[in-house]
Amino acid sequence: MLVENRGDGNIKSIILAGGSGTRLWPLSREHYPKQFLKLGKTSLFQNTFKRCLEISDIRDVFVVTNGSQKFFVSGQIKELGYDIPRENLLIEPKGNNTLPAICFGMQEIEKRYGKSTVGVFSSDHILDRSAMETIAGAEALVCDNLVTFGIVPRSPHTGYGYIKPAQALGPGYRVSEFIEKPALDNAKKYVKEGCLWNSGMFMFDTDIFFAELQAHEPSVFGAFQASDDIDEVYNNVPAVSIDYGIMEKSNRVAVVRLDEKWSDLGNFDAMYDEFEKDGYGNVVYGCDNVLIGSAGNLVYSKPNKLVSFIDVNEMVVVDTPDALLVCPRSSSQKVKDIVAALKNKDDERAYLHTTVYRPWGSYTILENSQRHKIKNITVMPDKRLSLQLHHHRSEHWVVVKGMACVHVDGKEFFLRPGESTFIRSGIKHRLSNPGKLQLEIIEVQLGDNVDEDDIIRFDDEYGRV
Repeated sequence: MLVENRGDGNIKSIILAGGSGTRLWPLSREHYPKQFLKLGKTSLFQNTFKRCLEISDIRDVFVVTNGSQKFFVSGQIKELGYDIPRENLLIEPKGNNTLPAICFGMQEIEKRYGKSTVGVFSSDHILDRSAMETIAGAEALVCDNLVTFGIVPRSPHTGYGYIKPAQALGPGYRVSEFIEKPALDNAKKYVKEGCLWNSGMFMFDTDIFFAELQAHEPSVFGAFQASDDIDEVYNNVPAVSIDYGIMEKSNRVAVVRLDEKWSDLGNFDAMYDEFEKDGYGNVVYGCDNVLIGSAGNLVYSKPNKLVSFIDVNEMVVVDTPDALLVCPRSSSQKVKDIVAALKNKDDERAYLHTTVYRPWGSYTILENSQRHKIKNITVMPDKRLSLQLHHHRSEHWVVVKGMACVHVDGKEFFLRPGESTFIRSGIKHRLSNPGKLQLEIIEVQLGDNVDEDDIIRFDDEYGRV
């Protein structure tokens, strides 16, 4: 693993990596939110992590996430060639908006380092790495101010909040007003007045942060002071945003201008704005295409699928193995309503892709019915699944690639490509990859229940129940 340090060690970084996966559905899901999507060689989270290394030592980067996403965080950091200390992964028991998440990270940093300067970054933003030099320069302001970063607007956007700067203050400006997402006419006025987009990035001194937190949101401050048990803290802390809880109330707020490419990829229309277009303004990702008389579309599908349009304009078409989305680009913010409808029906497609990532690798569902399921399972080198059994299904494993170590009912044996084994229901078993190459198997499940809830774990090195 690479372990070189790029930052100077003075600034700590907090990356907020929760998220519900609703705004870019069906690309993102609740258990696979947009920060982990790879729309290029690396994900939005990986890009954020690399930006933090421009200002922080790797040992000083903290990630606030949740239990279902912590393995994405650690896995994607390892893909980059780095190891982050396990204690730097801060697991929220539940999502309670941004202020408790930031307070969680700030408290951990203060416990370990004392008084510190901390940058706070969302994991799902697009931002030029050159911006980190300006961000690091804001350290001069944090001794007296809560610092936020405002993006120089490229247009009168209605999807972002605005910050109105006042008098100059060192490398930034005193903030006179925070403005909620406006209507278009007001957005045009704010751009003319020199207002900035609210980026949701911050830099804080721990002493000033906690002083302002105690003054303006004492319920959050008190919950974190009352207990060292994070579960107890989150049972008592209110759900509140950093802007509403502190930034809009404090008179010690400064803003630093960032004249850089930036987006929070808030919907598919924002995604359309960020990617290269053909001569007719179409953004086509992944698939072969024939687009006749069609312009201004965003198209996403699999590389081996041909997508054809005739006289289709300004549309979003997103095709995944288990879901198809079609809507006007101007309506893409309503995608979250589809997710809400799926959750009301308890439809797992709101939560999971056909490919599901686990701490040991991943599986892809190839075929599924009420009484059978076929999976393609990949296990990373030196990884193993939990010791488990199923009450309601049997499993047949066929090795496609690599070497499998199989434990069944207390016995251990190895399988090579083309070899197989059958595991009856009610029998303890475990699959491991002892080799240096990725293991790939086909699993055929048969029984009265082939859902993921029919798993009884006896031993799991990843801390799952």
